[in-house]
Amino acid sequence: MTRRGGGAGHVHVVGAGLAGLAAAAALAEAGHDVALYESADHAGGRCRSYFDSELGIRLDNGNHLLLSGNRSALAYLRLIGAMDTFEPAGEAAIPFVDLASGARWSVRPNRGWLPWWVLVRSRRVPGSGAREYLAALRLRDSGPDDTIAARLDRASSLYRRLWGPLAVAALNTAVEAGSARLMWRILAETLGRGAAACRPLAPRQGLSESFVEPALAMLRGRGATIRFGARLREMLFDGPRVAALRFDREAIAVAAADPVVLAVPAPVAARLVPGLVVPDDHAPIVNAHYRLAPPPQMPLLAGLVGGTAEWVFGKPDAVSVTVSAADAVVDRPAGELAATLWQDVARAFDLPAAPVPPYRIVKERRATFRATPAQLRRRPPTGTQWNNLLLAGDYVDTGLPATIEGAIRSGLAAAGAIVRLPGARAAGGRDHRDSIERSDATRFGADASGRDRADRARQHGGAGDALVAVAAA
Repeated sequence: MTRRGGGAGHVHVVGAGLAGLAAAAALAEAGHDVALYESADHAGGRCRSYFDSELGIRLDNGNHLLLSGNRSALAYLRLIGAMDTFEPAGEAAIPFVDLASGARWSVRPNRGWLPWWVLVRSRRVPGSGAREYLAALRLRDSGPDDTIAARLDRASSLYRRLWGPLAVAALNTAVEAGSARLMWRILAETLGRGAAACRPLAPRQGLSESFVEPALAMLRGRGATIRFGARLREMLFDGPRVAALRFDREAIAVAAADPVVLAVPAPVAARLVPGLVVPDDHAPIVNAHYRLAPPPQMPLLAGLVGGTAEWVFGKPDAVSVTVSAADAVVDRPAGELAATLWQDVARAFDLPAAPVPPYRIVKERRATFRATPAQLRRRPPTGTQWNNLLLAGDYVDTGLPATIEGAIRSGLAAAGAIVRLPGARAAGGRDHRDSIERSDATRFGADASGRDRADRARQHGGAGDALVAVAAA
């Protein structure tokens, strides 16, 4: 058995998706000796780029939206020195097209906390009044079993044209089943914080060039050990701690003072950790990538209402489409999907419906866990019953859905628990919010005032109270 570590500050991080990379980078920055293991031959997990030989262009594996309010993701990007890999933040506006009526509009939150934009007709959804936005406050007061559809008026145009599309995109879950509490958390961290939190950020090249390659370079520069093709088969436990990691080709002893961050997908974690309960119901996402330079009239991001396509992304060499909670379409043939989705794009942006541009259909059948009340109860905290084992991944209970922000926040939470605890130990079952706020906001560069505002929003204040004041005016 190979023995590694044993010196002060050695940490084993298993999994090099965004959660594992965030944990490893934060720990390396804090002076720890990091060993990072990844079963695949590349890092990044679902957040990566690759060259499509048929299309002849580089594609992102999925369409992931980063906003200026994603404080954990921005803290991570600053940590790995990757902020300059993004275009300057765009205008805080979310364009929409209603394919049924042809209506076009943009939701444009204003600067500051007081949401006076709901009073301005040109900034809100057509046909909606300022008082209708008060409906969002019903999400704030939701119980643990409440769904979005049960808390909002499903017959309203605001539901169809804003709340529904945002909920499906953020939660990857149908609004009929999606958690109302989790949706409120999303609104509190984005629209609830005004324009400063809603500016889209686009990589100059791709996801790998922004989120993955800079992290690997930073880790190597800090002397971290990075091993690809290292599939963890078993963890060996000795009383209250992990004692060894058994990979395909070797077993590595874990010294008594060495923490382990397990940043693998939920099903793998459940196999490796005795008795671990994790979300077990997953929803698909379908992405379509068309080799086409975006036309001038196409924004970076646009929401489509009333069709099959839900969100359209204009990228340097491609037009990409995303369908979340895609159970109704995931089994359709690729050619049929490509044609159907392109019809929606063509209608929205006045493009020729035929021929369909060269395309690539990517189906993620188990993209993320369904953000239902039942599945949220299965999310584990960062800490475990073993004093040197912590969990990271988008399935861990960060209070956010399975997004880039949620994955990175989980990794920073695990790192924060290790950095601040004597002997590099973590108590099992600790409230996840304590780890999250300290790790990503205090220790690793996020805006502390943003942390405080998030706390107030979570405690029924902040954005919700401001909305009451404006809507009542």
